[in-house]
Amino acid sequence: MSSDDDDELAAMRRQRASRLGAAGATLTSLRRHAQPKDDADQEEDDVGPQVVDVDEEALLRAHLPTSFGAADAEGLAAAKASIAEVLKADADREDDVMQNRGAEVQEAGPSRSLGEKAGDDNEEEEEEEEEEEEEEEEEEKEELPLSHELVLEGHTKAVTAIALDDAGARLLTGGHDYMVKIFDFGGMKSDAKPFRSFEVDEGHPIVSLSWSPSGDAFLAVTGSPQPKVYNREGKEQGQFVRGDMYIGDQKNTKGHVAGCTGGQWHPVDKLTAMTCSSDGTVRVWDMDQLVQKTVIKPQLAKPGRVQVTAACYGSTGHVVAAGLMDGTIQLWDVRGKFGRSAAIEQVAVPSQQMVARQDWNYVSSAHKIIRSAHVAGSEITCLALSRDGHQLISRGGDDTLKAWDTRSLKQPLAVFEDLDTTFANTQACFSPDERLILTGTSARKADAGGSVIMFDRRELKMVRRLGMPGSVIALQWHPRINQILVGSGDRKAGQARILYSPLLSQRGAMLAVGRKPRPANPFDMLVASALPIYNPNALPMYREPMPGQRKRKTAESDAAENKQKHKPDLGSAAPGMGAGGKLGSTGGTLLTQYVLKTHGLLKNPLDEDVRASILRHAGE
Repeated sequence: MSSDDDDELAAMRRQRASRLGAAGATLTSLRRHAQPKDDADQEEDDVGPQVVDVDEEALLRAHLPTSFGAADAEGLAAAKASIAEVLKADADREDDVMQNRGAEVQEAGPSRSLGEKAGDDNEEEEEEEEEEEEEEEEEEKEELPLSHELVLEGHTKAVTAIALDDAGARLLTGGHDYMVKIFDFGGMKSDAKPFRSFEVDEGHPIVSLSWSPSGDAFLAVTGSPQPKVYNREGKEQGQFVRGDMYIGDQKNTKGHVAGCTGGQWHPVDKLTAMTCSSDGTVRVWDMDQLVQKTVIKPQLAKPGRVQVTAACYGSTGHVVAAGLMDGTIQLWDVRGKFGRSAAIEQVAVPSQQMVARQDWNYVSSAHKIIRSAHVAGSEITCLALSRDGHQLISRGGDDTLKAWDTRSLKQPLAVFEDLDTTFANTQACFSPDERLILTGTSARKADAGGSVIMFDRRELKMVRRLGMPGSVIALQWHPRINQILVGSGDRKAGQARILYSPLLSQRGAMLAVGRKPRPANPFDMLVASALPIYNPNALPMYREPMPGQRKRKTAESDAAENKQKHKPDLGSAAPGMGAGGKLGSTGGTLLTQYVLKTHGLLKNPLDEDVRASILRHAGE
């Protein structure tokens, strides 16, 4: 209602009161005091007029004089009629004002029904919800540490393993070039060079790297049956024992007999670690003595040996999960007394196999089994458990990623397909808040690239894809420094990439980015010990060839070797006999040869006169 309308109505009421006189005042007072009201009701009265049933006849009696006796009926009726006319005229004028106001509202806009208004309100609410969802998605993108990148180069082939210690200070990278590189963020410059690089086992690619809970040592698992342990500086501390490959039952061996496929240090206990192998076993090790404590043989659907391609601990180390080549996933609860002694069996171990006391435990039956979790014959490349242990993710060589509820393993929660995988240890992991699931994809072509894909754990849908050069294999999202570590590459080169954000991340790669490497100085000199020392009077075994003589001596030695190669084999005509399948190779030092020679029963063909032997038979 506009201010002009309010003023007009107020003026009408004042005119009516002046015409009615005392009767109007009495009517107004009775309307106000007919019923007792509190403050709230009085405030409501101010908002709009209250209709009160009033006895108008009593009002007229109160208005007329009473000193001349009772009022006659005709005067009462006339007064009542006059008041009714005034009230009717005022009501008509109020109706005209309200009609005019309605016409103004119609001119301003078309009138809408209650249903139309409710529909419009619902549309507005939906639009607001969509805007809020878009804002939340934008905030989620801003919360991801993806704005900056640091590339760590140096590997000549794909980086297949990556590990950062709990403090976020030292990074390990390993690849198919058999090398492990150690990066120290505290001393590294912006050129991102490692402070130590070494080969773990010649000819065996790096499969897995894992730090101890205290960060003073790490486990390096290669394709050989014997993983190695190194200290924080990269010095070898020991090597696992290798089992006897001629023993059929793997629970009776004291180590792996085939190449390892994975391994992990216990997340809480620094004296325990776990490895898995192609020999079909998962072994738990005592890291103090480097001997095995427990042998886990997965339960198979039929007799035989099936490779264990991946294994992992839960966040507390109470659960061990393993993936098999037949597509099966099995879980064991390792709390408390786990397994039974391997020396106790219904059938006694053969004496030939009892080369040492079997003081380790043995376990076969799993607590939970998922049959046909992935396609049989393809590797299960990675397993990961959430912190609460209720969700398990499995990455398979069948180009899928599956999410499982460990409380009900009949069907997966979600299956993400078309995730190319060409490496047998492509990894997957959770974000620190476990809101996202990350995995990598491989490049099918040489000139193509892989990617890092992020899935929402609650809604089970893809939310982001990050393109990377080469195939993405190793992944880790460090919770303390909030940085994403990616290992990628191909057959020609490999890189480790660190994704971070200056606003969301801390320390780690950010410490090294701001440090410039030392520029080269023209007065820099080589260390004197690196230069060769020529001493012509030294013994031949310690003598360095003089400059210009190396080529001539090499040619002479090559000619002598070639001459030796073309020398015919004397065979049985060689002096002596006995060694190497040839007569006389022992030089006649054996007692039997001495006796035969002294009695004339053993003669060297070279010592015999051939002409005399022929002439001896001339007379015949």
